[in-house]
Amino acid sequence: MTRTAGGSGTSSRPDRRGGPAADRTSWTRVGGIQGAPLDLLAARIGRRHYAPHTHDEYAIGVTVDGLETMCYRGERIYSAAGSVVVVEPGEAHTGGPAHPEGFAYLCVYPGAELLGAATSADPGPVAAEPHFREPIIDDAGLGDALRLAHRALRLGQDPLEGESRLLAVLGTLVRRHAVHGRGAVPQRGNADAGRIARQVATRLSDELVAPPTLTEMAADLELSRYQLLRAFRHAMGMPPYAWLAQHRVTRARALLDVGYRPAEAATLVGFADQAHLTRWFRRVLGVTPGAYRNSVQDSAIRRPAS
Repeated sequence: MTRTAGGSGTSSRPDRRGGPAADRTSWTRVGGIQGAPLDLLAARIGRRHYAPHTHDEYAIGVTVDGLETMCYRGERIYSAAGSVVVVEPGEAHTGGPAHPEGFAYLCVYPGAELLGAATSADPGPVAAEPHFREPIIDDAGLGDALRLAHRALRLGQDPLEGESRLLAVLGTLVRRHAVHGRGAVPQRGNADAGRIARQVATRLSDELVAPPTLTEMAADLELSRYQLLRAFRHAMGMPPYAWLAQHRVTRARALLDVGYRPAEAATLVGFADQAHLTRWFRRVLGVTPGAYRNSVQDSAIRRPAS
C-alpha cells in the first residue's frame, strides 16, 4: 500500500503565456521492499533549483520530459528526456531546469543493501558496492524499464509486479553500468581536505541545535576560517552552513517519519522555527514538511510489497 504527498503548484505543463510550469512534487513511500521502505519521487520542475544536498541512499531517476541541469562532482551536467541519472550516497548535487520550459523526472531512492539484493543472483561479475563513473546514462531501454517500475510501485495495484520490476531495473543498471572499486570513481578533494571536512561535519552533527562558529572550529583545528571553508567546500561540495541545513533536514525527516509534527521537528534539529524548516525542506526535498509527513505517517500499517 502506498501514500502520496503532493507538492506545490497546480499545473504540470507550461502556462499558455509561455512561462515556466508550476512546480509539482509528489513523494510516495512503499513498504516492504526487501524488508524496508522505499521512497519514490515524481516531479515537474518549472523554476525551482534544488539547493546543494546529499542523500543517504542512491538517487536513481529518469528524465521524462525537458532538460535538467545539475552540478555533480564539480561539473555541470545535463540530462535529457530518456536519460537515467544516478547520484551516489553522500555526493553533493544540485538540480534544476536548463530551459524555461522546465523538466519532469521520476526517481527511486534505494539503499546499498537493496542494490546488492538486486544483483546477488545475477550471472556475471557485479560490483560488491556499486559505483558509477558517469552520473548520466544514455540507455533508453533501462529508462523505460525504470519508468514502468516506478509506475507499478506508485500505483500499488500489484505489489509483486512493482517489486519484481524494480529489482530487474536495479540488476540491469549495476550489471551494465557499474564500475568496480571506489578508485574508479572520481574523488573530491585531497586527504587533508577530507579529514578536515569529516571533523567539521562530525562536530556540526554533534552540536546540531547550537552549532559552533567558524572561528571556534577553525581555532580548534589550528586553521584560518578561509582554510576551513576552502577544505570543507572542496571535500563536501558545499559550505558548512549549507551542509548543516541539509543535515538538519535529514534529521527532521527522520522525526517526521516517526510521527513528530513539523514544529516539533524544527525545534529538535535546530531550525529557528517551522518556517525556517519549511524553506530548507522544500529546497532539498521539494515538498513541505507537512506534506511529506502525511505521505509516510501511516507506513507502519501498510501492506508489504511482497
